[in-house]
Amino acid sequence: MPDPTPLPASRHVFVYGTLRRGDVRDITRLRPAPQFVGLASVAGMLYDLGPYPGVVLGGSARVTGEVYAISAELERQLDVIEEVWPQQTGEYHKQTVRVQLDRSLASSGAVALDCLVYEINPARTAGKPLIMGGDWLEHLGQRS
Repeated sequence: MPDPTPLPASRHVFVYGTLRRGDVRDITRLRPAPQFVGLASVAGMLYDLGPYPGVVLGGSARVTGEVYAISAELERQLDVIEEVWPQQTGEYHKQTVRVQLDRSLASSGAVALDCLVYEINPARTAGKPLIMGGDWLEHLGQRS
């Protein structure tokens, strides 16, 4: 069943977990290829859900990730990966939030961008460990 919601031709996405470069679902392996914009952080708390993390947005803590410019076609693929479309499992939902770019790596010169973020349903974090420091890739290195 086609999704009736039209998508913009190009948007930005903030990835903080398994979609980061070098992890199991590395976004750079998807097609059409995204364009790397820079490293970034968002206000939130990051939880270890086992094979992947989940972010609960807001608060004073920061979560580290990467920003990419993506096409509408790639956004649809991400929606399927995160199970927000066509079948919604309720685990994640898509938000648009302001993220802070690392000034030294921001290719556009911008310091902040509005980005899509796939936020975990807070109910799914009950009893799960908080990732101190908010960096999934760093946390993986410490788990090994």
